[in-house]
Amino acid sequence: MAFEIQKNRNHTLIKVKSDRLDTNNAPALKSELVLVNSRGEKNIVLDLSSCTYCDSSGLRSVLVANRLCEDAIGTFILCGLQPDVETLVKISMLDSILLITGTAEEAIELLEKKDNL
Repeated sequence: MAFEIQKNRNHTLIKVKSDRLDTNNAPALKSELVLVNSRGEKNIVLDLSSCTYCDSSGLRSVLVANRLCEDAIGTFILCGLQPDVETLVKISMLDSILLITGTAEEAIELLEKKDNL
């Protein structure tokens, strides 16, 4: 799966570079999320701005990331949702449990504000 990972001071940004997050590539994303978390990262920003399609396997990867960050007493932020993916997230009612921002920049600002509390 094509994704870009940027480790920063207080978070790791993972940008999915594929237009689909589905049964073919969601397991690779899930593995990468587990690996990032096992290295001690508790704040993860997942940027799906390139994804125009997501299925239940993709949503499971997102939920794994959220649980890993919660268990580490950190923050998971999902950002860059395209219209079809956003609709799926809302239909699944995941927008009520996930922290979602429009862009990665907004997510990073939110994490910086949290650090300054």
